[in-house]
Amino acid sequence: MAAAVTAQSCPAPMKATSQGAFQGENPLDYALPLAILQICLVVVVTRGLAYLLRPLRQPRVIAEIIGGILLGPSALGRSSKFLHNVFPPKSMTVLDTLANLGLLFFLFLVGLELDISAIRRTGKKALAIALAGISVPFVLGIGTSFAMRATVVKGAPQAPFLVFMGVALSITAFPVLARILAELKLLTTDLGRMAMSAAAVNDVAAWILLALAIALSGDGSAIVSLWVLLTAAGFVIAVSLLLRPLLAWMARRSPEGEPVKEVYICATLAIVLAAGFVTDTIGIHALFGAFIVGVVVPKDGPFAGVLIEKVEDLISGLFLPLYFVSSGLKTNVATIRGAKSWGLLVLVIVNACLGKIGGTVITSLIVKIPVREAVTLGFLMNTKGLVELIVLNIGKDRKVLNDESFAIMVLMALFTTFITTPIVMAIYKPARPTVPYKRRTVDSGDADSELRVLACFHTNRNIPTLLNLVESSRGIGRSRLSMYAMHLVELSERSSAITLVQRARRNGMPFFNNNDGDKSEQMVVAFEAFQQLSAVRVRPMTAISDLDTIHRDVIDSASAKRAAIVVMPYHKMLQHDGSFQSLGSEYHAINKRILREAPCSVAILVDRGLGGHAQVSARNVSFSVAMLFFGGADDREALAYATRMAEHPGVAVTLARSRPNRPQSEEESAADEAAVEAFKSKVGAVKDGSVRFEEREACTKEEVLETINSLSMFNVFVVGRMPPTAPLVEKPDELGPVGSYLVSPEFKTSASVLIIKRYDPATNPASKRFDPKARPPVATEEDELDVEMGAGASSVYPV
Repeated sequence: MAAAVTAQSCPAPMKATSQGAFQGENPLDYALPLAILQICLVVVVTRGLAYLLRPLRQPRVIAEIIGGILLGPSALGRSSKFLHNVFPPKSMTVLDTLANLGLLFFLFLVGLELDISAIRRTGKKALAIALAGISVPFVLGIGTSFAMRATVVKGAPQAPFLVFMGVALSITAFPVLARILAELKLLTTDLGRMAMSAAAVNDVAAWILLALAIALSGDGSAIVSLWVLLTAAGFVIAVSLLLRPLLAWMARRSPEGEPVKEVYICATLAIVLAAGFVTDTIGIHALFGAFIVGVVVPKDGPFAGVLIEKVEDLISGLFLPLYFVSSGLKTNVATIRGAKSWGLLVLVIVNACLGKIGGTVITSLIVKIPVREAVTLGFLMNTKGLVELIVLNIGKDRKVLNDESFAIMVLMALFTTFITTPIVMAIYKPARPTVPYKRRTVDSGDADSELRVLACFHTNRNIPTLLNLVESSRGIGRSRLSMYAMHLVELSERSSAITLVQRARRNGMPFFNNNDGDKSEQMVVAFEAFQQLSAVRVRPMTAISDLDTIHRDVIDSASAKRAAIVVMPYHKMLQHDGSFQSLGSEYHAINKRILREAPCSVAILVDRGLGGHAQVSARNVSFSVAMLFFGGADDREALAYATRMAEHPGVAVTLARSRPNRPQSEEESAADEAAVEAFKSKVGAVKDGSVRFEEREACTKEEVLETINSLSMFNVFVVGRMPPTAPLVEKPDELGPVGSYLVSPEFKTSASVLIIKRYDPATNPASKRFDPKARPPVATEEDELDVEMGAGASSVYPV
């Protein structure tokens, strides 16, 4: 009889694998195939929602929380057939285990990327804002807890519930905030830096308070809770004193340029699991052990980067979304019923917003931050995220929160995060300094005016060609050329991308690549060496943004730096066999948007290894340049650039002029003749024969092709984007009728190609928002930096 009762109350555990449907077994009755189905369903739903929410510019955590709620009893789970087949109660132990395992390693990644030194350097303003943003909502959370204990959570233990409510209302989600700031292009503003610094302090305080809440939520007495806290503190000290030297030894045994040994990776991951076991045994949850191990791992060298690379994609892509779904399965919106429950939801949301926004705004005004920036900062600091869900889930597991209070708190976190982006977009537009901007093309301005070039690149493979091109273009006998080298980095959902965001600095970002520190140093060293060996002034920057919006960073930077020309890399990469492989349609779209909207001239650089794989010193430059001139504004701009290259003693320029085979106006023809005559006068001034002029009677397509093929031995081709000639290939791309042929497989050459489009407000309607007649402020930030650069100070800002 007792055995029968036991069999009814304790269902048989799920077996791992089935023998297959052909054996008459249902795969959904077995743990492994059911877990696979659950993971696939979670990924499809959350990624689909993330795609749908992209136009609203919402962070992916919103999609994952909503996806979890939709898969739970609030929506699809209302169908008992769906819930009992896809998420049956007997499978929840396996699902929760996988979700918490993913969370454990994700918290290890968070610890790996936590910059303790940056938190120590937090300014007084950010520290004051962070403390107010924690203390005020914490007090209001305690006040809210009394109302909830009197209504929906009557049996909850008082002290743990008070602390859990205070922590839940005072949290700011650091990674989510970083993502929102990047989406809104606020990272490099004063407001963005203030928000990031305050959120970092808030994040550390939240973990400390969460550890306190977990210690208090045990079933034992106050003495037991105190013992848990003291043991946890002893664990942190032991890890710092005993484990850190071991991890430092493994990091030292993993030098730059050599692969990290597999045994070190395996040992570190095993240490993470062991630390999680220890902290779970102590009673403060396994994720704290993983987080502390991540914090003490040395950040220098490739060791930390390789760990992130090994763990990141699998955890962030597959296992972490399971945690959100696990939370969603515990969230039943239907439990919020009646005026009293909905009133409590409103009360929690109002107190969360009032405490965080009000405390931040008041403190910001006290430290003399303008009103609009203070209000925006308040809404930014009100962002919730993963840490909020961790707090709520631990509270639910410890019986501190019931189903109704858990659902109320999850909806509060969802609402406060969802409103952040649209409200900030509505109330705050960063003020961009208006600067005098007269020289928007290469051939404009007087002979002594400075030429400013904004040169962009995607990878370090482009750097030698870029530097060699700029060195050959610096000219002599006139003011120096200034180069702003911008590294274009995609901001992905990966946690390492958030680390890039955290390193934001003034006027863009310094070079830092979390997954490949040695390449980062190579970039910095390359620009430092180039500046020392050349007369060109260099300032490296990094733009980190979504590929859909990164063109805005380039365009705004070109305006802020008053660039005369923007050099963009071609969207295809040279392969070893000489062919080109596309980097993707997103990179192609970036170039097309910049060609359409740039406030100055634009050049597309097709990199075929100009000067080899190393930057050539100024005294050793020896390049031959072919300028193909047909006529038109773009060709005249390209000719002006080639004329500047002709001034370099190591560069030989040949102008090959062909007659246009499309009609031109008399004004255009006269302008073309004037440009050619100016170049001819330059030919006469050069006595060493390095500058030559050739006029070809090439009109037909065949004659033009013959002319180009006869010049295939040159190092660089400079052409206009839209010359008045017939296309040389069937379907020319954004490179134009001639440039498209120069990069096609039909043209066999090792020459790099520079395709130039002249700035024209008529064809760049979006660039008209840059008013060239606007009066500048008394002294702009850019002017101050130029003074520093001109005074001989280093213009490279390494990490």
